[in-house]
Amino acid sequence: MDSLQKAKVTYTPFIFSAKKKDAAMAKFNKELSEEERYTILAINRLDSKNKWRADTLAVPDKMDKTLMSYTPFPIQVEKLKEVKKIVIFSYPIQAYSLYENGKLIKWGPTSMGKKSAQTHRGLMFANWKKELAISTVDSDWKLPYNVNVHNTLGIGWHQYDLPGFPASHSCLRLLMDDAKYLYNWVDTWIVNKDGRTLKANGTPVIVYGDYDWGGKKPWKKLIDDPHSNDISMEELDKVIEPYLHKILEAQKKREQVLGEGINIQN
Repeated sequence: MDSLQKAKVTYTPFIFSAKKKDAAMAKFNKELSEEERYTILAINRLDSKNKWRADTLAVPDKMDKTLMSYTPFPIQVEKLKEVKKIVIFSYPIQAYSLYENGKLIKWGPTSMGKKSAQTHRGLMFANWKKELAISTVDSDWKLPYNVNVHNTLGIGWHQYDLPGFPASHSCLRLLMDDAKYLYNWVDTWIVNKDGRTLKANGTPVIVYGDYDWGGKKPWKKLIDDPHSNDISMEELDKVIEPYLHKILEAQKKREQVLGEGINIQN
């Protein structure tokens, strides 16, 4: 795929009728490879554990496990050219994107906060991370590759169930492969030796927009219009603009702190 152009993809429906769901699921499992199933489920904001929830899946005419052929995010964002790293979560389409100096390097599905426990919107920064965290809501919930982005509210991203709709208790759920990738890619905060004084922020994170609660799931609209989930450059610019100065100031501060060679505690 050209670095500045999105691939042309069309989608067809794979229907799981209520009366023949077992047969449809057997066909889905038998006729498609593991990689193809992974790709289709990811497009539909599902993981393998929750595939039983499917009623109609949007199936692309070409398979790309990286998902980059299906990106709803702009490939290049000029406004971010000076920002080394940033994570952007879109509530409307339940998806995240990673940019490096304005270039989209990865995107994927997420399940954000449910209507009664919505994820905090706005600019945040990656704080600390833990390879396996335990939920403060329920100690039985194990959260692999957890990255905290709001310390006082306890919000972070991590691997957990993707059921095809916003279902979390305000955190940002990811597929296991994505959670591991982001865990290794993200820069966390820099704190003093006492662990109490913040010296510099980590990677900036923006969460924006609203979900169409009770409406048709956005990814199902791809079947009729493959561009229905696309986020325009103008829309993303409006999301970024209010925070850009603060992001660049935080980046500059981080570079200064790193240049001083202080002790880093992640």
